Amino acid sequence: MAKPLQFVKLRRAHHREKAEDYVEMIQDLLEEQGEARLTELAKRFGVSTVTVHKIIERLQKENLIDAKPYRSLFLTPKGKKLATQSRRRHQIVHHFLKSIGVPEETAQIDAEGIEHHVSPATLQAFKKHLKKHSNL
Repeated sequence: MAKPLQFVKLRRAHHREKAEDYVEMIQDLLEEQGEARLTELAKRFGVSTVTVHKIIERLQKENLIDAKPYRSLFLTPKGKKLATQSRRRHQIVHHFLKSIGVPEETAQIDAEGIEHHVSPATLQAFKKHLKKHSNL
């Protein structure tokens, strides 16, 4: 029996979600500290370095990051683009939630989950709403 399209899309979104979270965090670390290391990623995500290592290997295969043993991690141009797009989606969702009265802390937490699953059409509707109701 074929899987309904919504579940196929959801599985793809979950796969992409981890990549987006990692490239965003690597970008943040590079901006904050000038380097991004496995141990710091593990600490920030609350997972083991083994878990981070497996994800980093996958991200290298997807040409999102450049990693060498015992060195800092760097984003490829493709990884930088993904991090920037993901961060922008997060900002739009966060601002939208705040514009409809969601408290700051809740908006920040909820935006982190929604940003990975929001469709382009819904994101566009959020942007349209924000243009009408704010200076974004």
